[in-house]
Amino acid sequence: MRASDIKLNHDKSARLLERSKKVLAGGVSSEFRKFNHPHALFYDRAEGVYLYDVDGNKYLDFTLSQGPMILGHSHPHIAKRVREYSEKGQLYAGQHLLEIELAEKLNAHIPSAEMMRFCLDGSTAIQTAFRVARAKTGRNKFIRFEGHYHGWLDNVSWGLTLDEKKMGSRENPTPLPWTSGMAARASDEFILLPWNDLELVKKTLEIHHDSIAAIITEPIMCNSGCILPQEGFLEGLRELCDHYGSALIFDEVITGFRTGLGGAQKYFGVTPDLSIFAKALASGYPISAIVGKKEWMHLVAEGKVIHAGTMNSACPLIAAALGTIEVLEEEGTHKRMYDLGLQLMEGLRNAAEETGQNLLVQGLGPMFHTGFTNEDKIREFRELGAYEQPKSKMFIHGLQQKGLRVIGRGLWYISAVHKQEHIKHAIKVAKEVLMELK
Repeated sequence: MRASDIKLNHDKSARLLERSKKVLAGGVSSEFRKFNHPHALFYDRAEGVYLYDVDGNKYLDFTLSQGPMILGHSHPHIAKRVREYSEKGQLYAGQHLLEIELAEKLNAHIPSAEMMRFCLDGSTAIQTAFRVARAKTGRNKFIRFEGHYHGWLDNVSWGLTLDEKKMGSRENPTPLPWTSGMAARASDEFILLPWNDLELVKKTLEIHHDSIAAIITEPIMCNSGCILPQEGFLEGLRELCDHYGSALIFDEVITGFRTGLGGAQKYFGVTPDLSIFAKALASGYPISAIVGKKEWMHLVAEGKVIHAGTMNSACPLIAAALGTIEVLEEEGTHKRMYDLGLQLMEGLRNAAEETGQNLLVQGLGPMFHTGFTNEDKIREFRELGAYEQPKSKMFIHGLQQKGLRVIGRGLWYISAVHKQEHIKHAIKVAKEVLMELK
């Protein structure tokens, strides 16, 4: 049966959504779940690379729950690790052995991970990194970049809206708020710049270096177009931070473990002072880590910078993270993810050429982005305006209706358990959708 013959029914999800709206704000527990197709869907179970919704529909999954499921869903080793360790206890308000073992693993794999603390999510860990940077430097502001997502808290929820009429000039961007209800002075904490423009960062630091505690960046701009850094950009940030005594912070919430066990910092050969790991760290369990060089993290070790959290390092979370690393350490795992990702990217490009569609595919392989544009490359957030958004939305919805699940903004993830047969099927389905778009 052709993928085009599949007719998905969502009646039960629709009824559950109406029921949910009576008690959950908007019917969901995270804003982006509203934007599934044709509406927020309810899922029943997941296994490997497949998701099953309450209507019995089956989806080949390339969202991987927005990234965390790097080993696919319900991986048996993770389930075993969590089950066995949870039987000993869930939360001690004290230390336990596996915390040390997990920290030692991260220390061995991640260049900047000389010392660390565990948190529950990326947003919390990001704020911890800012606190460390401010305490060490005695400065208050940080530089961040348009389109880079560092959590949903007030001081980072700016510059995520693409509105060319309101964004101001590239040289002096206007920080647009992402949401209502933020603290009035939250935008005073940072200077916003376009990404991949090292000269502009240099000029900004020449003027404002006395107030800049840190520069924070995604080493790959995953959330907005999966844009790779320009040659020398990350290295330039490292040199500037060294020169002015500011912290270089890498937000590796997405790139961590997806680019390799050493993160993007090892892939690109640029070691930040502090980094944040989450999402793929524990295969769907809520954990994050702020890792860094001793010269910065000693402030946490000595209690000069307070980091706390009742639920930090709960037994199931640590067991899941340790189990995830153990699987990823198996020989050939990341090479296979890269190979399959590149194969899928090339297959989508060929399908677009054969169907006469202007589909741009760009990224690294384990994660990449698709969108429709006549441009040959997208280099920064403002260039995302070149994408034909209605067409891109139709493409993603078309894939969903044929049982292929991709993140709504066009981001695809490869897991350690995807196989070549899944890649071939995805290319076939995508080609059918591209034909129908004509």
